[in-house]
Amino acid sequence: MTEQTLIHPVIRRAKENPDRTTLIMVEQDGSETRINARQFDQQAQNYARALRDTGVGPEDLVVLVLKHSQVLLSAFWGALYLGAIPSIFPFLTEKLDPDLYMQRVKTLVSSEGAKAVITFPEFKQALTELLANVDCQVLSTDEVPDIVSEDDAGSSIVWENPDAEKIAFLQHSSGTTGLQKGVALSHQAVLNQIEAYSQAIALNDEDVIVSWLPLYHDMGLIAGFVMPIVAGIPLVLMSPFHWVRDPKSLLWAIHRHKGTLAWLPNFAYNHIARTARPSYLEGLDLSSWRATINCSEPVYHQSHKVFTEKLTPYGFREEALAVSLAMAENTFAVTQTTLGQPPRLDWVEISPLQSERMAVPAEAESEGSVPMVSCGAPITGTEIAVVDADGNRLPERSVGEVILRSNSMLTEYYKRPEVTAEAIRDGWYYTGDMGYIAGGELFITGRKKDLIIVGGKNVYPQDLEAIANHVEGIYPGRAVAFGIFDERVGSESIVMVAEMLPERNGLTPPEIERDLRTQIVAQTEVTLADVRLVEDRWVIKTSSGKIGRADNRTKYLREFRGQG
Repeated sequence: MTEQTLIHPVIRRAKENPDRTTLIMVEQDGSETRINARQFDQQAQNYARALRDTGVGPEDLVVLVLKHSQVLLSAFWGALYLGAIPSIFPFLTEKLDPDLYMQRVKTLVSSEGAKAVITFPEFKQALTELLANVDCQVLSTDEVPDIVSEDDAGSSIVWENPDAEKIAFLQHSSGTTGLQKGVALSHQAVLNQIEAYSQAIALNDEDVIVSWLPLYHDMGLIAGFVMPIVAGIPLVLMSPFHWVRDPKSLLWAIHRHKGTLAWLPNFAYNHIARTARPSYLEGLDLSSWRATINCSEPVYHQSHKVFTEKLTPYGFREEALAVSLAMAENTFAVTQTTLGQPPRLDWVEISPLQSERMAVPAEAESEGSVPMVSCGAPITGTEIAVVDADGNRLPERSVGEVILRSNSMLTEYYKRPEVTAEAIRDGWYYTGDMGYIAGGELFITGRKKDLIIVGGKNVYPQDLEAIANHVEGIYPGRAVAFGIFDERVGSESIVMVAEMLPERNGLTPPEIERDLRTQIVAQTEVTLADVRLVEDRWVIKTSSGKIGRADNRTKYLREFRGQG
C-alpha cells in the first residue's frame, strides 16, 4: 500500500507490527491506559463506520467537540480513514459562558458547512437543538460501539480513492471571541512537514514523545499527536488541565517512560521552575530527555536559564534546550535549532534595534544590550526571507516581516478566499512576525500585528476591547488592550485601559472593573493582569480614529509604571 496519505502508515503498522505501543494516556488520577497499533486502528475504524453510517464521506467536514481524551484521537483518525476533514474545537470549560460557547459552535458548523459533529452524550441534546436548522448530523460517542460486530469483523474502512493533495484536516487559529480562520492542510503538506521535521530533530525508533499540549493548537496537534502517530513513535499524552494543576506530572511521565522529546511554550519553562519543589522531585531522572523544544510564543533566555537551573540536579542537560519557530500555516515547524547544543544567543544593542530596526552585535551582557534567542535555520523544504513594508528583501541583521514558502504550507484558509489572497502573495506567506536573519538563523523580535500571546494562546486585543465597549460605565470605543512581558511568568500579561463615562448610573470604579474582568473571563477565558479606569480622554487614537495601541502602551508604561 502506497503511503500517500496520513492514514496509510497507521493502517500498515496495525498489520505489520500490531503490538507496538502507539499511545499511553495518562489520566487525571495518575492511572495509565496503553494502546497498541492494532487497537488504535480498530478504534479509528469504529468511528469511521459510525461516520459513514451517518452519510459522511470524502471531503466532508467533521467537527469534534470533545475533551482531551483517547476518544478524541480515535474520532479524528476515524474521519481521516473516510477521507473526511476533521477539525478539533476547543472544549467548553467552567470559565466560559455556555451560551456564547454554543453560539460559536453553531457559527463554525454553519459557516464552514460541517457535515457532522461528534460530541459526548451529555452534549448531544443541546447540540442537536442548536443545529436543528443546519444540515449537520450530531453523533454521540456512546453511539460508537467499542466492539466490532460479526458483520464488520475482518473488514476495514479505507478511503477508496485517496488523493494526497486533498485537505486532510483544519487547524483553527485560537482567537479569543470565537474561532478565527480555518487553516486547511493537505495530506501531502503534512507528510512533507513530518519528513522534514523528523530529519531536523533526528526522530528515531528509540524516541518517546511526552505531551500535555491542547490538540486544537498546532504544537499539540502536530508535534504532540499527528507526527508521532504517523511516524510510529510512542506517544505519552496527558490533559493540559492536568498539567497546569500539576506541572511536575510531565517530568514524572518523562521519568517513567524514558521520554526523549517534549515541546513547550515559553511560559511552561517558568511554570515548571516556579512550582517544582525539591520535595516533589526526589528520585526524578530526566537523563533520557534529549530535547525540550520551545515554540508557539516569543522565546526568552531567562526562561531557559531558570528551567535549566531547577532541573539540572535531576539529569536535565543544557544542551537539551532547543527552539523552533512554528505556525499552523506551515503545518508546524518553519525553523529548528540544531539539537544537542543550546540555541545560539545573539547579543545586540537595544537602541538601534528599536529605533533603526538593525540588530547591531554587542558584547555579551554589556550595558544597553539584550540577548536574542535563535529560532534556528529553516527545515528542509522551507524558505524564509525578511522584507520591508513594500515587500523588498532586506539584508542580514535588518529587522522586517518574516515571509516563507514551502512544500508544507496551507492550501488555503478554508472557504475564505479573500483572506487567503491577502496572506499569500506570489507563493509567499506573510507571517506577521518581525525578525532578522544572522548567520543563516532566524531571530524573532516581535509582531507586526497587535496579537498578544499569553501562555501560548493567541489573544486579539480588538476582541477584548469589543467586550469592554459593552460594559456599563465604560465609554464605548475608548478602551485599549495590549501585552506587557512578565519576566516572572515568562509570557505576556494583558493590560486594559478604559475611559469611564461621566454619567455612570451610580456605578463606582471598583464595580465597573469587577464587571469588566468578569465579562472578559466568561467570554474569552483570559485574565487581565491590570485594569486602569481613566477619564478625560486618556486613550490615544490615530488620525483615522483607530486605537493607537503602541502609543497607549508607551503612555501606560510612563504614567503607571514610571518607565520611559
